[in-house]
Amino acid sequence: MDRDVISMNLPMTFKLRGGRKVIVLPDGTQGSPAPMATIDNTMIKAIARAFRWQKLLENETYGCLKEIARAEKIGSSFVSRVVRLALLAPDIVETILAGKQPASLTLKDLMAPFPVEWERQRVQLISTAPPKRHIES
Repeated sequence: MDRDVISMNLPMTFKLRGGRKVIVLPDGTQGSPAPMATIDNTMIKAIARAFRWQKLLENETYGCLKEIARAEKIGSSFVSRVVRLALLAPDIVETILAGKQPASLTLKDLMAPFPVEWERQRVQLISTAPPKRHIES
């Protein structure tokens, strides 16, 4: 190995946030010392769709999610996963709209099953602590 070469190992990952790459440190925070609000337009669009589709169901424009999927020309599975975002706690929605969600939170995380109870949502989605893993011996 060349004596002039210095090699460093930095534990970090890169995630897409609103179409931009950001550095995510092992503790889930962004790499900059004072992270600016990062608006994730993809997440915001999904949440907006969820509330719009919920409204269409409530005012009986459509009778079910399959009808919405047919009208939007998208899969009913996708519609059912997105419409659940209307069940997010209001403060979580506000946090995402303000771009103050944890850097580790992605749309993929929101699309995965989450608890209906708001407190459990906050723990699962907004908590910056890394999730505890149960290791069986």
